[in-house]
Amino acid sequence: MNEEQFDCPGCGAQFAFDPEGGTLTCPYCGFSKTIPRSEEDIQELDFRAHLDAAESEADTRETVAVKCPACGAESTFEANVTSEACPFCGTSIVVSGSSKKVLKPASLLPFKITREEGRRLFREWIAGLWFAPSRLKKDAYRKDRLQGVYIPYWTYDADATSFYRGERGEDYWDTETYTTTENGKTVTKTRRVRRTRWYPASGWVFNRFNDVLILASRSLPRKYTERLEPWDLENLVAYADDYLSGFRAESYQVGLAEGFEEAQGVMEPAIRSSVRRDIGGDHQRIHSVRTRYEDVTFKHLLLPVWISAYLFKQKTYRFLVNGRTGEVQGERPWSWVKILLLVLFILAVVSGGVVLYTQVSG
Repeated sequence: MNEEQFDCPGCGAQFAFDPEGGTLTCPYCGFSKTIPRSEEDIQELDFRAHLDAAESEADTRETVAVKCPACGAESTFEANVTSEACPFCGTSIVVSGSSKKVLKPASLLPFKITREEGRRLFREWIAGLWFAPSRLKKDAYRKDRLQGVYIPYWTYDADATSFYRGERGEDYWDTETYTTTENGKTVTKTRRVRRTRWYPASGWVFNRFNDVLILASRSLPRKYTERLEPWDLENLVAYADDYLSGFRAESYQVGLAEGFEEAQGVMEPAIRSSVRRDIGGDHQRIHSVRTRYEDVTFKHLLLPVWISAYLFKQKTYRFLVNGRTGEVQGERPWSWVKILLLVLFILAVVSGGVVLYTQVSG
């Protein structure tokens, strides 16, 4: 039996196990949750249909997004602008967007880092790069390179009930006899060894997830956007067009249902960790886990990022600045000439040291 304490989503009181009904029941408001007794009790719900229905009921808006032919990013341009560089890759594009209906963002984090602060942080980061091409620093200092863009994200809340099967390993000590050679003679000795007994285990765990953050853009390198975290989501404000004045906003490219599939991947390590705690013992083996997701809710939000894109030898490198914290992450080119010169210098120093050592030793 799982020993965690669960709060009732109806009134916030703690659930209590009802032996008669086999459910978790709130003693105050009567809300109940079925406890799975086997894998068959974990029903695979059609969350795509559930989220599609939720999406159809959400607020939408008509928007004109300009799609970059090079990187595929879809972003808004300021009024009366007919051509400009793509903020994601630097490619020059002509404004010829098409209108489409998209979910209206529910909230956003306004820019806190100014353009000048972002430019300073960006320059400090560039200046600290070892073995970067000299041309990189010159291009990075151009004032028109840094663009403020609101990046689309999804957040998901969900209750996850998981049934598992596995094994619990419990260690014990045993005495074994072995032979060895001492002073040319074979001798028999004993030693203490640790062994593990394995027992079958099965049961269920419950996890509640809040604000699982999923990037809804395909235009930025994911590993760098993840390094921009954490975001102060507790300071989200209600969406208003005013916040976008002077900035770009990218349209989401990862759909609502697809985003929830990614969110399940984010939730999985926490679920498996709960399973291991529930199995207990000294070691755990997990053979299968089936999860039922309930009370799934979502938010569409925008997060602020300063972006600079630099084209070097036909390859685009993107540099990102968290518009709230100033955290800088990005791709970077390497100057193989500088690296080669360093290697040659090291070889010269080593060769000189060897020659000097030989002369002294001789």
